[in-house]
Amino acid sequence: MTKFLYVYHGSGKIPATEAERHEMMKAWDAWFASLGADVLDTGNPVGMSKTVMPGGKVENNGGVNPTGGYSIIEAKDIDDAARKAKSCPILAAGNANIEIAPILDMRTMTAG
Repeated sequence: MTKFLYVYHGSGKIPATEAERHEMMKAWDAWFASLGADVLDTGNPVGMSKTVMPGGKVENNGGVNPTGGYSIIEAKDIDDAARKAKSCPILAAGNANIEIAPILDMRTMTAG
């Protein structure tokens, strides 16, 4: 099994009411429960980021595709990780996506 980083992009809207936030968390909790032990770190939402460009220029817009949060999931391969991501509640909003990348262990990598 390999560890995968899920980076959530888009939406970024936190529900306005306590009841809406509760419903949102129920959906996320149910999704994480459906993945079981494959959830290594449920992660967290993140605030607006800054991007440091070559030469030191800093952009305050969060980049081209602002990050909304992250999770770390275990899967057989990237296709399995993508399959697991398809039922993530963030996708229900219709204006969000999930970037998936394998987490590489630098200690076990060798020079090619």
